[in-house]
Amino acid sequence: MPPPDPRDAHRELLQVLAFPLMGLVPQPTVEDHDSFAIVEVKDAQGRSQMSVSITYTLWRNPADHDDPVNLAELDEQTRESLDFEPPWERPAWLIEGAQRFRYPMLWEAVRTSWHRDEAEHSPLAQQLVDHADHVLRNQFREELGLPRGPHSDLAWQISPSAVNSAVTLEVDGAEVAASEIDTDPFVYAIGARLAPDVVTTVVIARDHLPYVRIALAVRECSTSDRLPA
Repeated sequence: MPPPDPRDAHRELLQVLAFPLMGLVPQPTVEDHDSFAIVEVKDAQGRSQMSVSITYTLWRNPADHDDPVNLAELDEQTRESLDFEPPWERPAWLIEGAQRFRYPMLWEAVRTSWHRDEAEHSPLAQQLVDHADHVLRNQFREELGLPRGPHSDLAWQISPSAVNSAVTLEVDGAEVAASEIDTDPFVYAIGARLAPDVVTTVVIARDHLPYVRIALAVRECSTSDRLPA
């Protein structure tokens, strides 16, 4: 029996969230294929913290997915690994996931974070910096000159002083107070506090910004009846 699609367990979990999960508004250039990164912390009382990040596929020419302009820039080793056909049968979800690496990703682009204890919720500015640093650390290591493995060089990290708190973000069709980071050469970041215990942040590579409309809405999989304040 082939291994189950790990996204199935994520889908089930997302149906019972205690908070509204945010995602980019539907748009032709951005494909949501149920790719989530979920981090949760539990204690004796149950779940105390949780964050859900969504990764999207980017289509520069959404009218023609076969257009070479849609392909990501891959090194030869990566291309060879994607072209390799193993002698064993792979489940469809695994084949699909591997093929997606041929195209640019908005990696963990939209994150929704919830804390049960509001007093322990980090300030929006710090959560925005943390999300941006997370994307930089994982997607721009070569550009930042970061070595493999542990290292003590933290000069690349974004300073909280780079956060501008005088902007707005479209959420469910309304403009809400937001903060942004528009000084980093590799990524743009923006976020908002939706409730005392819920924050949403968005981090997009600058090369992808021309193709993405940064506006958020409650994702359909979220069954929570809570709405952003």
